[in-house]
Amino acid sequence: MTPSRSPTPTRPRDVLLISTAVTLILYLIPQARYVAYPLLLISTLVHELGHGLTALLVGGNFHHLEIWPDGSGAAHWSGRVGAVRQAMVAAGGLVGPAIAAAVGFAAGRSAKGAQILWYALAGGLGLALLLVVRNFFGFVFVALLAALAAVIAAKARGDWAQLLLVFFSVQLALSVFSRADYLFTPVAQTARGPLPSDAAQIARVLIGPYWFWGALCGAVSLAALAYGVTVAWRSTAGSSPCDSRSLTPRRPLP
Repeated sequence: MTPSRSPTPTRPRDVLLISTAVTLILYLIPQARYVAYPLLLISTLVHELGHGLTALLVGGNFHHLEIWPDGSGAAHWSGRVGAVRQAMVAAGGLVGPAIAAAVGFAAGRSAKGAQILWYALAGGLGLALLLVVRNFFGFVFVALLAALAAVIAAKARGDWAQLLLVFFSVQLALSVFSRADYLFTPVAQTARGPLPSDAAQIARVLIGPYWFWGALCGAVSLAALAYGVTVAWRSTAGSSPCDSRSLTPRRPLP
């Protein structure tokens, strides 16, 4: 009798291709907007966390963040930091989703790495709930997302944890393009009304027009994205006192 063989581990390249194909289906089918909506909120959350975590890294204070039902958001921070550090905080949200996507692609090279990152995400989102999420809608959304991450980490089979991680990473990567126009506008339309965009905030404290800094942040995002995709694709080649608010604008669903 032929002995049974263990299932072949899912290859990161296949996972990336499947995730991209599913994403294209979501963008092409109008009814898929109901699935795309929470993905839009996830990109907003990562955007605002990018601002807040950058504020902490440059010596500022991350007070709280808000996420609103229309997909916009705000991160509230303060600190006696110079112009360059203020600009870094504003840029942190613009490049945050692409950097997070690159980390997800790298961890998604293996099922074990994916599960470890899901545990880390569940814990990190739980801390965000306790420390910085303050409005009701944002609290409910982040709580559900933290619970989902915990369930995936604890219950999902390794290959499914890997597939889901790369899928969400693809969404964050595509948010660089779906919100690309925000890089080149001086005003962000939010649930609280029009406010200066992140690119405009950078231009306010540094030399140069807002569109230049938007293009530069876009280039950094593309570089982080290219790195993450390259890591995932090649992994199988040889084996089997200022007080600022950083904002996310409203965007229509794809």
